[in-house]
Amino acid sequence: MASNVPAPEGVEIQEPPTAGAWGEWNPTEDSARPVRGKHRVAKQRGGLARSSTVLGVGVIAAVGAGGIATAQDRPQVAISIPSLPDLADGFEHAVDRVDDGIRHQDTAAGSRSAAGGAKAGLVAQQAQAGAGAGEVLRNRILQQAESQEEAAAAQDRADVERAAQEAAAQEAKDKLETARQAADKAAEEARVAAEKAAREAAEAKAKAEADAELQAQQAKAAGSYALPTSAYTLTSHYGDAGSMWSSGYHTGLDFAAPTGTPVKAVASGKITSAGWSGAYGYRIVLELEDGTEIWYCHLSSMSVTSGAVSAGTTIGRVGATGNVTGPHLHLEVRKGGSTMDPLAWLTSKGLNP
Repeated sequence: MASNVPAPEGVEIQEPPTAGAWGEWNPTEDSARPVRGKHRVAKQRGGLARSSTVLGVGVIAAVGAGGIATAQDRPQVAISIPSLPDLADGFEHAVDRVDDGIRHQDTAAGSRSAAGGAKAGLVAQQAQAGAGAGEVLRNRILQQAESQEEAAAAQDRADVERAAQEAAAQEAKDKLETARQAADKAAEEARVAAEKAAREAAEAKAKAEADAELQAQQAKAAGSYALPTSAYTLTSHYGDAGSMWSSGYHTGLDFAAPTGTPVKAVASGKITSAGWSGAYGYRIVLELEDGTEIWYCHLSSMSVTSGAVSAGTTIGRVGATGNVTGPHLHLEVRKGGSTMDPLAWLTSKGLNP
């Protein structure tokens, strides 16, 4: 702010004579001419203090009139205010420029009324300058508030966008993990299914091979073995109990058939015995290659009594000789001197009596 320091005392100024001033002297000329440059009274600058006060009031009024009403509807924001000393210096420079202008106006008139008019103009200019500075300050405050609101809104939008991006990334990650787990599960199920299919295929192959081997053996047996007779009925089986047998049970398999029905060799072998054998009547013993003996009993006649024969060769005929109740073929199978079930033995050779 400008200080109220009195102006320096007036200095008498001698004006140089102008050309043509050597005319006739008029003794009243000096009294009629206004005194110029002589005994000038120093100007008091008390009016500047008063104008500075008016300027301050104008600044406050300018800011308060527009800024306070506008700020009521806005959130609190940080405000940057220019340095007051800088503002005061600007006002002092403005006042000094105005003072210089007033001093130069002395060439037009030196009257008190002219000085008063100059001071009034100075007050108006200072008020206008103060009002303009207040408006600038108010606009700056409003701009800063708007800038901070825009920055806050931009930050909110950025936060929302970042949260959305993070949520989308997490969702994509969860979907990827779910897909990976589903793929792992599907792969494991496929592996288990493939192992099961391979195991079942191996078992089926093994069974098929076993069945083929059995069929081959049966086919071979069917070609190598033959049923002992035809047009028969099975009556007594191996192991049946009864008093008619000396051992207490039946030791063979009976094929009931009419007398004279052909009796055949069940396999290739040689006849080791043929003739009468007590309770067995006429009997033929056929020994096979593995040592198994086949007994044909109760024959009515014997066609081959010795030598080698092949499977299916007729070696005798059905009869009722010996200890019998009717015509039939009593067939026994012996191995190592012991009897065995003829029905089971024939079945093992691929035959179905």
